[in-house]
Amino acid sequence: HMNLTAENHSIPLSDGNHIPLLGLGTYGDPQTTPKGTALECVKLAIDVGYRHFDGALVYFNEHEVGQAIREKIADGTVRRQDIFYCGKLWNTFHPPQLVRPALERTLKALKLDYVDLYVVELPMAFKPGAGFYPKDQAGNYIYHHTDLCATWEALEACKDAGLVKSLGVSNFNRRQLELLLNKPGLKHKPVSNQIECHPYFTQPKLLEFCRQNDIVIVGYCPIGSSRDASWVNVKCPPMLEDELLVSIGKKHNKSPAQVALRFNVQRGVAVIPKSFTPERIRHNFQIFDFSLTEEEMKAIEALNKDIRFVELLMWSDHPEYPFHEEY
Repeated sequence: HMNLTAENHSIPLSDGNHIPLLGLGTYGDPQTTPKGTALECVKLAIDVGYRHFDGALVYFNEHEVGQAIREKIADGTVRRQDIFYCGKLWNTFHPPQLVRPALERTLKALKLDYVDLYVVELPMAFKPGAGFYPKDQAGNYIYHHTDLCATWEALEACKDAGLVKSLGVSNFNRRQLELLLNKPGLKHKPVSNQIECHPYFTQPKLLEFCRQNDIVIVGYCPIGSSRDASWVNVKCPPMLEDELLVSIGKKHNKSPAQVALRFNVQRGVAVIPKSFTPERIRHNFQIFDFSLTEEEMKAIEALNKDIRFVELLMWSDHPEYPFHEEY
């Protein structure tokens, strides 16, 4: 991966398409993020050189992300085929008959004809209905039976219809991946698995399993995460203050965040750092003008603490909760 450049850092997917190894995550708390933020930040990111954008219907801002992409196509900065957009199938849309309508909602919000990658956001299903987070009167989530293979077949039909170029998953453990890989009559293999991945949580076993099966890992929280206690394990030490990352950064005249991003990209793991701060959007892109030595890579790998920032504990009593198993 030493020949990665700012202009071209895409790697092949098993279906013949390509994914840029650096993307911009577009999640922002809908309550606190001012309207228009995603629009301006995605436009800036395209100007900076980002070509991969990671979004979802449940981020409530796909219309802004789509508008940004379309404005940058209209002004001649990029062509549609230069952009890689990943959308996600939410937990309330697992029943096969709801899959295509959910994808069509994303396409309608984006005002695009297709997405490049569409992934099953979680292996757990919620009760279908108007709300994305259905709860009973006691305040407990209302789960729903999921047949991941049936959901996958509905996704395969969406790919065959041209609505999506590549299909993947997110937060799947090994058993859940095997369920799809071993599905009788499988037509399109999952090309990617989006999971938490960073120097404190390097995912060696799942990474190896995915490599053996030609599945690209897309790492979320690649530079740690916000300290939002409602969904983040705040007991986890702040990774960007790690002495090793700081010292390796000093050697290369780079920040710990840039070192953490480069670490994953250099081992073929795509990263999607989320930022709505112009300065950080620019900063996170500056990882193609240096590379880490083999010793540095090994030293960073050894930082692994097997601690997740994102535990999704609110759903841990679900039968398909992915993180109870080792990997």
